[in-house]
Amino acid sequence: MDAHAPKPFPWRRVLHVGLCLLRLPPETFWAMTPIEFHAMAGGLSPRAARLDRQVLRAMMERFPDR
Repeated sequence: MDAHAPKPFPWRRVLHVGLCLLRLPPETFWAMTPIEFHAMAGGLSPRAARLDRQVLRAMMERFPDR
C-alpha cells in the first residue's frame, strides 16, 4: 500500500456519530455539508490543553482521593 495514498473515508465512524450519537434523522444527516457535520460533531471546538506531569502531580496533591 502506498504511504502517500489518501485514506478511505471513515463512513462507519461518520454514520455512527451522525445517526447514533447525534441522533440526526437520516434526511438531516444526508442533507448536511461536510463542514456542517464537522461543526455539529465538535470539530470546530477548541482543543483542550493537555496536562503535563507536574501539573497533574500538583492537582493530585491538592485534591487527593479519599
